[in-house]
Amino acid sequence: MKKFLILIVVGLFFPTLQAQETTPEDALRYAVENLTGSARFRAMGGAFGAIGGDLSAINQNPAGSIFFANNFATFTGSSYNSKNTSRYFGTTRSENDSSLDINQAGVVFVFKDNNPKNDWKKITLAINYENNNNFDNNIYSAGINPYNSIDKYFLRFANGLPQEGGITLETLENAFFEDLNFIDQQAFLGYQAYMFNPVSNTAQNSTYDTNVPTNGNYIQDNYTLSTGYDGKFTANFATAYKDKLFLGINLNYHFTDIFKTTSVFESYDTVDRTTGLKSVQFDTETHTFGNGFSFNLGAIAKATESLRVGLAYQSPTWFRLVDEQRQAIFANCPDCSTNNPINFNPGVTMIYRPYTIQTPGKWTGSVVYLFGKRALLSADVSTKDYSNTKFKPQNDYTELNSFMSNALHDAIEVRLGGEYKYKEFSFRAGYRFDESPYKVDQTFGDLTGYSGGLGYTFGDSRIDLAYSYEHRNFNYTFLSSGLTDPARVSRYNNNVTVSYSMNF
Repeated sequence: MKKFLILIVVGLFFPTLQAQETTPEDALRYAVENLTGSARFRAMGGAFGAIGGDLSAINQNPAGSIFFANNFATFTGSSYNSKNTSRYFGTTRSENDSSLDINQAGVVFVFKDNNPKNDWKKITLAINYENNNNFDNNIYSAGINPYNSIDKYFLRFANGLPQEGGITLETLENAFFEDLNFIDQQAFLGYQAYMFNPVSNTAQNSTYDTNVPTNGNYIQDNYTLSTGYDGKFTANFATAYKDKLFLGINLNYHFTDIFKTTSVFESYDTVDRTTGLKSVQFDTETHTFGNGFSFNLGAIAKATESLRVGLAYQSPTWFRLVDEQRQAIFANCPDCSTNNPINFNPGVTMIYRPYTIQTPGKWTGSVVYLFGKRALLSADVSTKDYSNTKFKPQNDYTELNSFMSNALHDAIEVRLGGEYKYKEFSFRAGYRFDESPYKVDQTFGDLTGYSGGLGYTFGDSRIDLAYSYEHRNFNYTFLSSGLTDPARVSRYNNNVTVSYSMNF
């Protein structure tokens, strides 16, 4: 690594508002929830808003911890498997990714008051860790694009944007990569790979033409590798009034760490080349890390001995994040340089100034019907207004926030779950539907999930097993601007979860 450079850039335009380009998907990866947690919770589709009695249930409704009869602890491990099938201009490619994780661990302490004059009979205190999101994911897309080349990305920056003039030839020929802002860096990378030529050779020239063949049929592929997580520590308090009304609160500390590597390759082997440029590869590595805070409030009421209803509010999460980025470009152009193939790797890690993402809050209504101690059926319905998602400082992200306010909407999530007990065994099933955050769901589609599982009780301890399946379609673009022809990706998640729980 040549050097570290702290780069502070005021917001210039959408979407290059800070330094690197920012998109709605950067916020939605935190705003859109995954079904995680204990095996019992996942097996029943996460429909625990009025059930409680599970450490993962406090994420749905913090009053749920009051239904523990004794001190209780749960530890959970999961096997994650994702398959992404990508279709790009008629070509289909698939990638699989698998990983193992200790995704949940928690404990609850129960305190009872037997004083008959006290209407507040019980309180619980809980501490729980969960991996909210596992970001391990691979996407591979390939095809022949008849229309657009990667040159549009670099020319966009080289020729200037509405609030930013083009870069001069003198700067391209004499500047150091680390001394430029993000906009000029992208132009600089394209120039080093002979993606474009100056219209004139004067030092102050700032207009450029493509060096890429213009008759289409570009062989393109993209490989994206993501690793990382969004974890959460929760401190929970709940209490019961006359065994009829149950109240709870969570204070949540979030932390996240994500590595994302993208490699875009373009070849002109199928093109009648009018220039010497044969291929180009553009690589970007981004490391995003930071922390955040949120809280939950919840209430559960016992309507009858068999029927309970719940209402919970989940606040926005306020993340403070930092991005670090490395870029490199490679080209094969025998007629362009005596040093062919061209390998331009600045070896610089750009450290951008911190920014904030505010995810939307969520309301959840719940109901559960208990068939004695033998069985139950539960349902949760949640609403989350994704149009309230924001980047901050807001003055730096005015146009991006305006776009999200107009393009995103108030989405509904439905969770259904059931459980049947026979002797020491428990049999469970669940369903989940999560509506797209977009008004037009082509960009990021609805999610449908199914789950099932079983448990076995050893008396003071229990082991649970769950399998969950989820599917969602979405568009994936190779670059955030210029080359934005989307690949259509179908993502399938198949997860197996095991939990061990014990009273103490």
